[in-house]
Amino acid sequence: MPNEKTAAPVYSERQWAPLWWWPVGLGVVALLAATLHLGAPGIHAWLPYVLLVPVPVWVLLWMGRHRVEVAPDANGTLELRTDKAHLPVTYVARAAVVPTSAKSAAMGRQLDPAAFVQHRPWIGPMVLLVLDDPDDPTPYWLISARHPDKVLAALGIEPRKA
Repeated sequence: MPNEKTAAPVYSERQWAPLWWWPVGLGVVALLAATLHLGAPGIHAWLPYVLLVPVPVWVLLWMGRHRVEVAPDANGTLELRTDKAHLPVTYVARAAVVPTSAKSAAMGRQLDPAAFVQHRPWIGPMVLLVLDDPDDPTPYWLISARHPDKVLAALGIEPRKA
C-alpha cells in the first residue's frame, strides 16, 4: 500500500500570487518607509526599511501557500487535495471547467451557500466538481485552478465546459 506522505502526486499546482504584485508591493512599502524615514539620521534612517520590507514578502508568500493536487490516498484511490481538504474521486458525480468568463456567475447568484469554495481572485478558470455523497451536505466543490483540464484529466474525469 502506498503511504500518503510518500505517494507522488499525479498533478500538482502551486497557486502563487502574480509576479507583477511583487514589485508593486515592495514599491509601496519602500515609499512608506521613505515617508517614515524623511531624512532622519542614525537608526531612524534604515529602521523603517528593515521593519517594513519583510511585510510584503511575507504577505505574498502567504497568499501563494495554496496548492491543488491530485494524488493517491492511503488506499490507492485518487483524491483531490486543496489545503487541508481532500475529496476522493469516487464521490464526484460529474465535473466541468468554469472558464474565466463564467466565473462571476458561478461565484455570484448561482453559488450555493453549502458549496466548498477555494477561490483565488488572480486565477481565472475554476473546476466544478458535483458530489454524489449522501452523507455530505456539500453539493459541489468550486476550486480555482490555472489548468482545470489537467486537474480533471488527472482525476480521470472527462472535462466539460460549464
